[in-house]
Amino acid sequence: MSSIMKAPENTPVWVNTARCKACDICVDVCPAGVLSMKADPTSTLGAMVEIISLESCIGCNECELSCPDFAIYVAEKAEFKFAKLTDSSKARQEAIVNNKHRLPAGY
Repeated sequence: MSSIMKAPENTPVWVNTARCKACDICVDVCPAGVLSMKADPTSTLGAMVEIISLESCIGCNECELSCPDFAIYVAEKAEFKFAKLTDSSKARQEAIVNNKHRLPAGY
């Protein structure tokens, strides 16, 4: 049995919401604006991480490496062709962080 988690097919990043405590650290460290928080009344903190721009993931692993609960995973570079970091991705990330880790309405 392998201890390495297999990525869902054609998915660069995914979240185990059962482990996520909505600390928003992953949203804060993502340079490409891939992640955001969303309201979730069933979560301990009333929010949950969501993947809002899957196609923008650059595979940097910052989210996975920063998660204190091991709840977010990034595919292996050998299994997925990641995006390049763009100015629009960086701008989206800045907007998310400046809006309390949530994608601004109408963005």
